[in-house]
Parts: sequence; structure tokens; C-alpha cells
Amino acid sequence: MTADVSRPAVVVLDYGSGNVRSAVRALERAGASVTLTADRATAMDADGLVVPGVGAFASCVAGLRAANGHEVIGRRLAGGRAVLGICVGMQVLFAHGVEHGQDTPGLDEWPGVVERLQAPVVPHMGWNSVEAPAGSTLFRGVEADRFYFVHSYGVRDFTLQTKGRTRAPLVTWAEHGGDRFVAAVENGPLSATQFHPEKSGDAGAALLRNWVESL
Repeated sequence: MTADVSRPAVVVLDYGSGNVRSAVRALERAGASVTLTADRATAMDADGLVVPGVGAFASCVAGLRAANGHEVIGRRLAGGRAVLGICVGMQVLFAHGVEHGQDTPGLDEWPGVVERLQAPVVPHMGWNSVEAPAGSTLFRGVEADRFYFVHSYGVRDFTLQTKGRTRAPLVTWAEHGGDRFVAAVENGPLSATQFHPEKSGDAGAALLRNWVESL
């Protein structure tokens, strides 16, 4: 990877999940030196790895596994190396997803099921406020802002048991049509957002900048 040493090196994992050019551009504006690739060594060596995702849960999981993305994510996290999931790239980090009656195992970094939102209008498409927890790094300075969502499925319950000195994940919530769902998670080196920060204007740009600066 050819990178500007003054800018953190970030890889956007290219595993066939839709148009990711907007994420690349947004991360570059946030101060990162960005490479779009599925190359394992490059993804392992980067300061940060971004896992995008659009479309069906099962298709994204299959694409990730075909590109050995699940192994890259696991090895990075084992070494405390930063990973950021976006939209379905967040959903696949959970234990499993249920779509159209099909139950697909996810990467199981977090317990929980991705399921259809129980709201009068689905998909949830548009700008929405979030409930960010105190101490959030991602939402520093944009806790009261709105972000852009496009999804029909989400995680509606998040329970993760922690022991001893293990710090509990910081979970950000949002609500659509009376249904509450996980909007973001910060868990050590692993962070993820259900919304699209690259499509969320100034607030999304600030969130990506917060993440890049944390690398």
C-alpha cells in the first residue's frame, strides 16, 4: 500500500458489496489514506479496516467468507486492530440474521439477531436522531445530530455479558415507527453503525473523523 505516513492508512474491504466509492471518498475527507481492496495482507497491515455492506444479510456474509474477510476481521480484533462496520457491514457482526424465513449465521462477534423492523413503514429510509451513550468516541460532538438510515432489518435487543474488568460495549439506539433498534456499537477495537455516515452530511463526516483520529 502506498500511503501518506501523516495520514492513518485505512482499507475499505472490497468483497463485492455494492458501490463503496462514497465511503472511500468520505474517509479520505476525514483524513485517512484509503485503499479499496480485498488483499488480505494489505487489510491486515492497515491502521483501520472498514467493512461496508448493502443488500441481503446472507449475501454479505457469503461475500465476506468468499473473500476470507471473516478471518481478516477476526485476526485484526484478536490483535486489538480497529475495524468499523457500516450498515449490513454492522449486521453481519452479530450472531445471525433472519430474512424471508432464512436464518443465516453471522460472524458472531456480538450476540444477537438481525430481524425485520416492527414498524408501520419499512424500509426505514431517511434522517433520524440517535441516543448516544456518555463516553462515546464516535459521536463526540455530534450526539444531538441526525444520521441517514436505509434499512429494513436491525438488531432490536442487545445483551452482552461482561465479566471482571471487561468494559461493556457502548450501544447507541434509534427509533423508527415505535420500534427501537441498535444504531451503533463501540466495543474496544470493533465499532459499527447501522446508518451510513458517508451519506450523513456534516454529522457523518465528523463521526468518521472521530474514528480516523482514534486510529
